[in-house]
Amino acid sequence: MKFIHMADMHFDVPFTVLNNRNKLGEKRRLEQRETFKKIIEYIKENNIEYLFISGDLYEHEYIRQTTIEYINSLFKEIPNTKIYITPGNHDPYINGSMYKTFNWNQNVHIFGPKIELIENLDCDIYGFGFDDFYRKDNELNNLKIKNKNKINILITHGTLNGGTAQDMEYNPLSKTKLKDIGFDYVALGHIHKLDYNNEKNQRIVYPGSTISMGFDELGEHGAILGEINKENIILKFIPLDNKEFIELEIDISDTNSNEELIEKINELKLDTNKFYKIILIGDKNFEINTYNLFKFINNENIIKIKNNTKLKINLEEISSQNNLKGLFVKEILKEINEDNYPKEILEESLNIGLNIINK
Repeated sequence: MKFIHMADMHFDVPFTVLNNRNKLGEKRRLEQRETFKKIIEYIKENNIEYLFISGDLYEHEYIRQTTIEYINSLFKEIPNTKIYITPGNHDPYINGSMYKTFNWNQNVHIFGPKIELIENLDCDIYGFGFDDFYRKDNELNNLKIKNKNKINILITHGTLNGGTAQDMEYNPLSKTKLKDIGFDYVALGHIHKLDYNNEKNQRIVYPGSTISMGFDELGEHGAILGEINKENIILKFIPLDNKEFIELEIDISDTNSNEELIEKINELKLDTNKFYKIILIGDKNFEINTYNLFKFINNENIIKIKNNTKLKINLEEISSQNNLKGLFVKEILKEINEDNYPKEILEESLNIGLNIINK
């Protein structure tokens, strides 16, 4: 059997950061639609039998009826493909959700919060989702595979082997338990990072977010194409997102003014299909206001500018001054020398404090 496994599309998410630059958020939402249409076209061209959507298909708070109608109209174009959706923490199966109120196409099955088994000729599909914005437990400890001679697949949304209190709030899952139950494939969602080839014959998979949500999701994004039988599994990552988020460092140690820095940024040769975060590094010779810099940046694909520079000053000389600045620097240097806190935090505190005092 062949399948497409995708997750975390987040239709109608606001893309607040992008909207700060010429309403790029609106364009990004159009790209969501285009990406989803690519998946449907791929399914049609390659006769894919199953589509697994492992949660967070849309944003409950922002989703529009027209968006759901668009999604469902594409589902109608692949009537011979069985579509299984498990609600996540951003699109839970709650009263008023589109999963409950909308009349989905007949080839779509939406799982509720209880573990459910759908028996097909070639495979058995198990699934369950969120019925709230949090889910702290599940019924997997009591689950037993009905027919181990068939291909058995689990579709759900959650955190695999999470170690923090926050992880425990989003359907905590144990890799060991999932393997013990005997699933041939586990189609997961929730973690936006791709995880499908980190071990031999890997069968517990995160496809990552279908398109990147921001600078905490660098690299390519798309979906997983799978072909599976009881003996073998072949997985392939299909890149779908035309845009990529990139972090680019610029050393400004030899830059002497805001005007010179603006010229340097505007002269960058950047890919129009990428969004950029410019990270300023090195020793700075002048005060930098990133908000003002944006007023003069020509390239709209530069979304953020982060100032990681350090003041080019003689700290020992300043610490000897009998004023507020001198006392502040003296105390910070004392903490650095005594190694009471991480040096990086103290240096950042020093930069922020001096910027405030110098205003």
